[in-house]
Amino acid sequence: MQVRWLGQTDYLPTYEAMQAFTAGRDAQTPDELWVCEHPPVFTQGIAGQADHLLAPGDIPVVATNRGGQVTYHGPGQVVAYPLIDLQRAGYFVKEYVYRVEEAVIRTLDAFGVTGHRVAGAPGIYVRLADPFSHERLPQAPARREPGSPPPEPDFTGLGKISALGIKVSRHCTYHGVALNVAMDLQPFQRINPCGYQGLQTVDLSTIGVSVSWDDAAQVLSQKLVATLGS
Repeated sequence: MQVRWLGQTDYLPTYEAMQAFTAGRDAQTPDELWVCEHPPVFTQGIAGQADHLLAPGDIPVVATNRGGQVTYHGPGQVVAYPLIDLQRAGYFVKEYVYRVEEAVIRTLDAFGVTGHRVAGAPGIYVRLADPFSHERLPQAPARREPGSPPPEPDFTGLGKISALGIKVSRHCTYHGVALNVAMDLQPFQRINPCGYQGLQTVDLSTIGVSVSWDDAAQVLSQKLVATLGS
């Protein structure tokens, strides 16, 4: 997988470039991982509801075709876009999401932080009271009876540190994952993050971990290459 370092780049042309890459690729096109940082922008998922945009103010809003609801991108956040041919890789969308989340969990672990999955809510979360605790969350995903409804997400005591939103076209993925490193978190208060009212968003800085954007981006890219290619 080729890793492309885009630096700080506007969201819309990056989104359009992902679409063009995916539309133009064939069975021989190598997979790529694009790593970047965006200027402030809110992005809406394909099913995004306008009432989750509480007060966007002067920050632009871009409608996209990814899954999920509204989120925020801005300086101090590592954004990674895996462009993967799932048919060639040999796994399905559910496992792809699991592998991307696993890469984030392994990235956080490299900085001493324990990342958690929450049943019914994609993304990675940390304990606000003790981000370094390895104790299993009561909200962690558990095996469900076939046909049973998904649980209502419970974010008690948690902060979201990584958001995930993907699109799959002709078995190929685009959009991706964002990891909050050292951001101005105030814009998250202008939305219901990922469609959840009152969900607290955190970054590595606010939970006491000092790491540069470059170091976090290097580790996340390495973990994504390892988990998506294995």
